[in-house]
Amino acid sequence: MNSQKFIDKFMAAFFILVIIKVIGILAQLFHQSFWSVVGTLVIFIVIALIIMMVLMRLEDKERNQNPLGRKSGGGNFYVETSLFDKIRNKYEELAQKYIDEKDYKKAAKVYMNLLRDHYRGAKTLEDGGFYNEAAVIYLKKLKNRSEAANCYEKAKQYRKAIDLYKELEQKEKVGDLYKEINDVKNANTYYQMVVDDYVNNNQMVKGSLIYRKKMEMPDEAQKILLKGWEEDRDAFNCLNNYFANIFDVKNLDRQIQELYEKTPSEKKITYLEAMKYEFKKDPKLQVTARNIAYEIIAEKVTTHSEIVNELKHFNPDDEVILKDISRYKTGRNRMFRN
Repeated sequence: MNSQKFIDKFMAAFFILVIIKVIGILAQLFHQSFWSVVGTLVIFIVIALIIMMVLMRLEDKERNQNPLGRKSGGGNFYVETSLFDKIRNKYEELAQKYIDEKDYKKAAKVYMNLLRDHYRGAKTLEDGGFYNEAAVIYLKKLKNRSEAANCYEKAKQYRKAIDLYKELEQKEKVGDLYKEINDVKNANTYYQMVVDDYVNNNQMVKGSLIYRKKMEMPDEAQKILLKGWEEDRDAFNCLNNYFANIFDVKNLDRQIQELYEKTPSEKKITYLEAMKYEFKKDPKLQVTARNIAYEIIAEKVTTHSEIVNELKHFNPDDEVILKDISRYKTGRNRMFRN
């Protein structure tokens, strides 16, 4: 079959498809509004006319190139590819034209019905603010619950979004949306699940943030941080955050001393690291932080000689202590050499 015959047959088949499509669109009058059906019909007619123009141009071009009816051999594939590329490009141009005109629904119909690209159709609807319609496409055509849930959330259809986020096991998101509709009880139920997951994974600081920021339970947040410190589960960060959440300086000073008294020997170097932060935080904490640091350094210097370097953090303006540290290290090195 030469190129001319292919175009003729394609045009005949296209006429049949046009008639069938028009009948199908008119049949929608039974379950859709009159103007909705008319709008769809107008779009289809415009597309059909564009395709007809392309086919007619190709037919004229083919006749001019092959006036004697000679066979074109392997040119069929090129003609078919060129034809479909041109039609597709026309669809793309039409969709972009509708987008430029802010007619996102018509653009989405071109993407979905003519280009068979449901993702771009849904994204176009979403970009145009038609979140419910986009959610349906994401869910029914693309089976993408995450995008659908996001669209329902944008549409403030929180119940539908919650159901999808539950299926996706996004517990914190479920809690956020319950909180959005003032269902504090269900919100806290899901937030607690998130906290439990964090605790089971030794992410105590993250668990404490859920208590403090989302559940508004600062005491529970402190308990979980203290638990992390005592059970050596991200110990330093738990201790540092525990102190950071105490805003009264006198209370903080007292807590630093009381907690230090309960600290076992193997965790004192970690406690010393925390004291560096507390020393800088407020001048009223410096005496306590320095005294604790001296005590820890004196206890650990025989087994961790490098710990003497920590003295400079608690005496930042004392040049003498830097010389003392240097002499201590030099004397210790000589002792080992001898």
